[in-house]
Amino acid sequence: MAQITLIEAVTQALAYEMRNDDSVVVLGEDVGVNGGVFRATQGLQEQFGEMRVIDTPLDEGTIAGLTVGLAAQGMKPVAEAQFEGFIYPMMEHIACHAARMRNRTRGRITVPAVWRAPWGGGIRAPEHHSEANEHLFTNIPGLRVVMPSSPARAYGLLLAAIRDPDPVIFFEPKRIYRQYKEEVPDDGEALPLDVCFVLRDGTDVTLVTWGAQVKECLEAADELAEKGISAEVIDVATLTPLDFDTIAESVTKTGRCVIVHEAPKTAGFGAEIAARLSEECLYSLLAPVERVTGFDTHIPLFRLEMKYLPSVERIVEAAERTLAAS
Repeated sequence: MAQITLIEAVTQALAYEMRNDDSVVVLGEDVGVNGGVFRATQGLQEQFGEMRVIDTPLDEGTIAGLTVGLAAQGMKPVAEAQFEGFIYPMMEHIACHAARMRNRTRGRITVPAVWRAPWGGGIRAPEHHSEANEHLFTNIPGLRVVMPSSPARAYGLLLAAIRDPDPVIFFEPKRIYRQYKEEVPDDGEALPLDVCFVLRDGTDVTLVTWGAQVKECLEAADELAEKGISAEVIDVATLTPLDFDTIAESVTKTGRCVIVHEAPKTAGFGAEIAARLSEECLYSLLAPVERVTGFDTHIPLFRLEMKYLPSVERIVEAAERTLAAS
């Protein structure tokens, strides 16, 4: 079995669903002839034709509206936002129509659509191509917000997202698109949505994260282990609906929690997790919840962007603070 990257896993999942479900179509700017900016859809138009892999005008609002219309009439469109920073013109259709359609029609019409968006910084791109604003979508009822952190989870979660009867925002951390490879069988096996993945067991502190920061958290757990500290690492994967039970069970065991995300700190999704821990797990906490995040500013240009992103050093320091506080 060949090893593939995360971006190749996205392509593999799209191709599998298109082969096995004629209602799946892909649309977006340059997704056909060019295979997308990051080549996530490379080769799909040659396999499935121009009617199923559609190069659209450079108009995100039109792409989003077309996606809602296709999904409401029985298709399963997968739209690409090209960069997350380009998703803002799509938000009216996503928030006002896609997310509300099931409720508005009392279940008569659903919107089984996926919006894919390359997400986050770390690739030396301008700030509008490096945004991490997943928290804007986690506050919209009716949407699932999903973010894979490995090739295998990208494949399984994208399959699940396409098969879901409701709209899904699928953020792809582009910093790790080609960072490493792993074996991913093309067997059509989806992973469960709405489930956190415990990637490493631990007893002293819980590291909660998602997307590209999973790599830094696992590396931080290794460093902490060398210091005799046992860290449990949780990949949230589906931000909404949140599998809070898995997080609560871990924090009840360890008594300490560090939440790591790339988005700005204020009102980031980590704040929601921290608030729920204070509401539901207060008597299990041995120290205040720590957050290691981006800063409350636009991500800087490439000379400074890696200082903006959560680092292994910052995660380790936060974990050690929780141990010192108890």
